[in-house]
Amino acid sequence: MKRTPIQRKTPLVSSGPRRKRCPSCRVMFKPERTSQAVCGEIECAIAHGKSEKGQASARKALADLGRREIKLRKEALKSRSDHLKDAEKAMRDYRRTYELSIGSGCISCGESQESILAAQGWKTGGAFDAGHFLGKGARPELRLVPHNIWLQCKSCNAGSSKYARKGLTVSQGFREGLIARIGLEAVETLEADHEPRKYTVEELKAITAEYRARTRELKRAAA
Repeated sequence: MKRTPIQRKTPLVSSGPRRKRCPSCRVMFKPERTSQAVCGEIECAIAHGKSEKGQASARKALADLGRREIKLRKEALKSRSDHLKDAEKAMRDYRRTYELSIGSGCISCGESQESILAAQGWKTGGAFDAGHFLGKGARPELRLVPHNIWLQCKSCNAGSSKYARKGLTVSQGFREGLIARIGLEAVETLEADHEPRKYTVEELKAITAEYRARTRELKRAAA
């Protein structure tokens, strides 16, 4: 008797992880990782965890879901001000990492990295900061301008004159150091820049992502 060929509903080879059936709700799902035993529902992870076999994988699944959920909720609750702080931190981290990578010293006092580490290496958070030439309080429009952010030792960034250039305040020393780095014309152009910069939340997110990526790349190159 001639048999009818079996018609498969799904191909033998498919792209991505093979779908699984959740042992709790019996719904088919595509796992995000090979060790994922249940679907993405917390209730299913709890139910699966009641069995001795599923306890370890359930705990891991709950932890992963919890971290993702907390991260998503925190991101959703962020205000524009929070995103602005994230963008500024990302840019300052990049500028500090970049300046350290090329061997720059403190822009204000002119001390080398070696002498700064010897004198201030014990300080919490390290011996170096990234400081604004024109402060973000008085000149908020330059808060995210890279050429307004430079490497400073912790003491100078805090406003201490302990290591200041001879006869100059910290801010005067910053200006002298900046002139030596980029020239008087560029410094005066920066000082004359009063262009308003109104970033949207999406623009701030993009700045944060870009400068975090740049910092990671610098650190990978230095490793």
